[in-house]
Amino acid sequence: MSRPQKRGTTTRRHGVSRRSFIRGVSLGTGALQAGLFPLTLDAAQSAAKVVGPGPVEVTLWVNGKQHTLKVEPRVTLLDALRDRLGIVGPKRSCDRGTCGSCTVLLDGKAVYACSILAIDAAGKNIQTPEILGEGSEPDVVARAFVNQDAMQCGYCTPGFAIAVKAFLEKYPNPTDELIKEELSGNLCRCGTYVGIRRAIYEAAKHMGGRNG
Repeated sequence: MSRPQKRGTTTRRHGVSRRSFIRGVSLGTGALQAGLFPLTLDAAQSAAKVVGPGPVEVTLWVNGKQHTLKVEPRVTLLDALRDRLGIVGPKRSCDRGTCGSCTVLLDGKAVYACSILAIDAAGKNIQTPEILGEGSEPDVVARAFVNQDAMQCGYCTPGFAIAVKAFLEKYPNPTDELIKEELSGNLCRCGTYVGIRRAIYEAAKHMGGRNG
C-alpha cells in the first residue's frame, strides 16, 4: 500500500499551497487596511465565537451513548476518548495524522482522532473500534480479520478494522486498486497487508458485496 494521504488536509493537488495561502492572507489584510472592503477587524472578531482557554462543556455521542464532559479547546478527540472516557480502541502512535491507528468514524467517515478537536466532534456521531465487538457476536469485519490472520502485533488492527468498516459501506464490491487507494491512510508496521486484503474480501462477501 502507498504512503497515506493525510485525512482532513488540503494538498497542492487541490491547488492550495502554504505559500499561496499566506499570499492570500497578506492580500486580504492589505485590502482591509486600504478600505476596499467594509469588513473591519473588530467586526470579524465579534462575529467569531470565542471559547476557552479554560475548560468548556462538550457533549460527545460515542457508539450511541451521550457523554458530557469539560475539556480545554485544545484537547483532541483522541485524548478525550482515551483519557477522559476510557475508550481505548483508538490507539496513539504517530500522533501526527499519518499512521491511522487512532482511526474512528465521524458521521460515517474515517478520520484521525488525533487530528480532530473534541469540541469540533461535539454533536456528531462518533464510532470507535469498540462497535465491532458489540452484540452477541463480533462484527463480520472483526471475524474476517481473525479468520484471515490479518494481524501480527495487533496495534494497528482496531484503526484498520474500523476504517475497513467504513470502506465496505462505501464500496461493497472492492478491488485491489480501491483497497490500495482508499485505505492508504492506515499503516501496518508488521506488513500484514496480504491478510488484511483477504479479510476485506471475506467481509465484503458476508456483507452482500463481492460475489455475495
